[in-house]
Amino acid sequence: MTARSELRLLPWVGPEGKPCYLSTDDPEGFMSRLADHVESIQLGMAGELLEQAPQVLDGETTTEAELSFYAAQLVDALRDVLRVATSRGRRDAATEPGI
Repeated sequence: MTARSELRLLPWVGPEGKPCYLSTDDPEGFMSRLADHVESIQLGMAGELLEQAPQVLDGETTTEAELSFYAAQLVDALRDVLRVATSRGRRDAATEPGI
């Protein structure tokens, strides 16, 4: 079995909201590729939310309900981006020489 420090944090959570990890030596395996794809989608969605931010936050035509919905979407995106960054940081640290 792979050591916990070598496990890949996946870009989704389990049914109880707990982190999911992948133990594999094959970065080209099905689950690794699926995780890469999900990460790409999550980062793309976060980028789209950021692009929309100026017009949503301008306050001229945005209702309170729309602003609340947008804030919830931003929280979800930030959570996803943080999980991706954490996962990639762990993988980078595990592949650096001397670590």
